[in-house]
Amino acid sequence: MVESHKLSRRTAFTIYLISLAGNIAWAVENQFYNVYLYNEIAPVPLYVSLMVAITAVMSTVTAIVMGAVSDVKGKRRFYMIFGFIFWTFTTAMFPFAALIRPVIMAVIMAIIFDCIMTYFGATAYDAAFIAYITDTTTVENRGRAIGILEITTLTSTLIIYGASGFIVLAFGYYFFFIMIGIVTGVFGVLGAYLVKDPDNLKPLDVSVSRHIKSSFNREMLKGNRDCFVLLIGIGIFAVGFNVYFPFILIYLQHHIGLSLEFASLVVFIALMVSIILGIPIGILTDRIGRKKVAIVSLVCESISLCLYAIAQDLIFLIITGILWVLFMSSWHISAQTWIKDLYPPEKFGQFSGYYLIFNVLIGMIVGPIIGGLVATQYGRPIIVDGIPGNVPPPLIYIVGAIIILFALIPVLMAKEKNREIIEPESKIINEAP
Repeated sequence: MVESHKLSRRTAFTIYLISLAGNIAWAVENQFYNVYLYNEIAPVPLYVSLMVAITAVMSTVTAIVMGAVSDVKGKRRFYMIFGFIFWTFTTAMFPFAALIRPVIMAVIMAIIFDCIMTYFGATAYDAAFIAYITDTTTVENRGRAIGILEITTLTSTLIIYGASGFIVLAFGYYFFFIMIGIVTGVFGVLGAYLVKDPDNLKPLDVSVSRHIKSSFNREMLKGNRDCFVLLIGIGIFAVGFNVYFPFILIYLQHHIGLSLEFASLVVFIALMVSIILGIPIGILTDRIGRKKVAIVSLVCESISLCLYAIAQDLIFLIITGILWVLFMSSWHISAQTWIKDLYPPEKFGQFSGYYLIFNVLIGMIVGPIIGGLVATQYGRPIIVDGIPGNVPPPLIYIVGAIIILFALIPVLMAKEKNREIIEPESKIINEAP
């Protein structure tokens, strides 16, 4: 019998490989799609907010429906392979939207391309892969697994921020997006091919629609109170986070005055520190509890963002950037580990979709709209290639920090899962090494 507190080498390797591939694609979609839309099509923050919001709806609906399909069919591997194959091509086609005229049609086509890419990405990553992690871990080792996931999330972001500015400068946006598509496909398909569906994952004798509807009955909501309370906290953090996150590179480039290469470098250094500390934070989360780490992370994240907002010179930007990225990572590790502990059995895939309602749908609709409105109202006017717009101001970080503090209320209300209670479906957790 495999010891429940250890991940098999195969499980750990597939988590590394698939999450690296997926998060490279998501890092580009979350930042460089926004930068490309702003710099190459129209420098209008609200267009960025609109694209982020619409694709958030797409990713959430996709994750819920395809997560439920994955649960009902009892398959994760198939949907990962399917999604990553098409994710490759749809990632590469985004920049061709700029060829369309007039400008408003280019904006619309960019949003459509982003939605298509998001469908395949959410199917492979959010619906199938995230559920696979929950399938193959227990309360005792889930923090370590999420630590790996956070490391690869940061590593992929590090790669994108560290190299992307130089690649775009040397070869242009078209080469950059095509290259990202190829990398996503190679690593993602390879990782998905190596996955073995858990032995305890069986098809369900229920339709997809009934499986989804069953999650909203009174008994299910009452029986999973802590899960939904914590999801509210995750949603509040996501709103605050997305007030400023879509505009980070735009802010550094157009407000602070850094080149795209140096703007990427600021984030690169902050990510390096968080990558080094990712596994230790995951281990700490397993040892002292999810709730304690989450509370400290929220308070320190808000303070760090306020300091980042007043930073003007490069050194202070790097130091405060390290702080807010580090506490963002510790929040993600603790909150994601905690919420997966609370998922009800036989609904791991579907509840991965519900997680996106709060973390993505609410966060990436409300947050960017607030950020876009703040940037439009208080940002400095700018003209790029004859098109008027506004530069996001430091105020977006202050507003984000204040909102994040409100996440403390549901976090303090939610309870952790008893460590002696392990879902029966998770007892057979790992493939043989």
